[in-house]
Amino acid sequence: MKFNKVGAVSLGCSKNAVDTEIMLGELKAYGFEIASDAKEAEIIIVNTCGFITSAKQDSIDAILEMAQYKLSGACKMLIVTGCLSQRYPEELRAELPEVDMFWGVKDYPLFAARLAAICGHDGSCSALNSACPQGSNETKRLLTTPSHRAYLRIADGCDNRCTYCAIPLIRGGRVSVPMEKLLDEAASLAKNGVTELTVIAQDTSAYGIDLYGRPMLKELLLKLATIDELKWIRLLYTYPNTVTEDLIDAMRDNPKICNYIDMPIQHISSAMLGAMNRHGSAEHIKHITDYIRDSAPDFILRTTVMLGFPGETDADFDELMLFMREHPFDRVGAFVYSAEDGTKASEMDDQVDTAVAESRLDALMRMQRSISLELNKKRIGTVTEALVERVENGTAYCRSYAEAADVDGLIKVKLIGTAPAVGDYINIRITAADYYDLIGETL
Repeated sequence: MKFNKVGAVSLGCSKNAVDTEIMLGELKAYGFEIASDAKEAEIIIVNTCGFITSAKQDSIDAILEMAQYKLSGACKMLIVTGCLSQRYPEELRAELPEVDMFWGVKDYPLFAARLAAICGHDGSCSALNSACPQGSNETKRLLTTPSHRAYLRIADGCDNRCTYCAIPLIRGGRVSVPMEKLLDEAASLAKNGVTELTVIAQDTSAYGIDLYGRPMLKELLLKLATIDELKWIRLLYTYPNTVTEDLIDAMRDNPKICNYIDMPIQHISSAMLGAMNRHGSAEHIKHITDYIRDSAPDFILRTTVMLGFPGETDADFDELMLFMREHPFDRVGAFVYSAEDGTKASEMDDQVDTAVAESRLDALMRMQRSISLELNKKRIGTVTEALVERVENGTAYCRSYAEAADVDGLIKVKLIGTAPAVGDYINIRITAADYYDLIGETL
């Protein structure tokens, strides 16, 4: 059978999106045409997420939605890849007969060659390096982000073994990408128009321990900053115990590295951190957040917290709420604990009632809305450089160093005169603030 047009739906995190980009780039190198609309695709790939229950359901819903194109569209082959496919291949085969192929993350190096052979595509395309399956073949990556920004995944897998997390079960231990390959990839992206590079991994601040014997994130960031075409370098998914004063100082002192750090803490109660097998301590979390606020007042802090972990008491929750009030974060993502198959936490006693966990989540997020509004209001009157993400009806929707793509709010700027292009950087003054979004004016 000769199928040519491939479309993809990528679910879950930005790390999964990079997998999709590598797959599409490999397939394009084999001669496949990439369809921008699933209705036109003869082959549809659904790259799934299997992190928590809600993500699994989103993946199943997307698979069933794409399966409809086998009835009413051009689709002749439906393929499911990603974390869910890696975790539950047999169960999915039994429950989803609409799917023609399931492919797990550990077999990605062979995916493009296998599909090319099935579909009768000739041509040559080097397989991904099996020693570093997601991230080593930067030349064949096809971006799905706007052309001015891209993700740089510096490692895959994780060694932390948090008791609630299934990522090591799915993707294995941490495998860092050698620094020279990352610098080549970043330079290639920059030469093709990328000006904002967002550094990602399951645990970015542990980058390099497996290759170099110690964390090398600071060194990597400073070398990335020497790439002329890059304007912003942003850091996500750090792990608190390896976020150091030295790292913060380097970020603060380099104008290309955004004063923005995403540092998921999950909790602050020592009992909860211990039960979660989180490395580091509550004391270090408090110290490093205080250090950031004291040494770099304009730094933007983002975190993630979990409510309802097994054994979480009212006292644990109250301790978390007090910490969040006394150490305010600019951005907070919060979610209710989800028991995942194969994790130690799923077998723990004292599972917290879902209604209690949801109530705690609601209370924390209501408090955070007030904190976010207060911190945003402090930015009124400040002047900042902003990246234009889109322009509609005389309004530019922008982000400054303080807003990460896809997860944070936007700055709405009413335009006067010639409209900037998407991807341009403009100088603006913040004039008003809401809980998440801001309003600005051009200078």
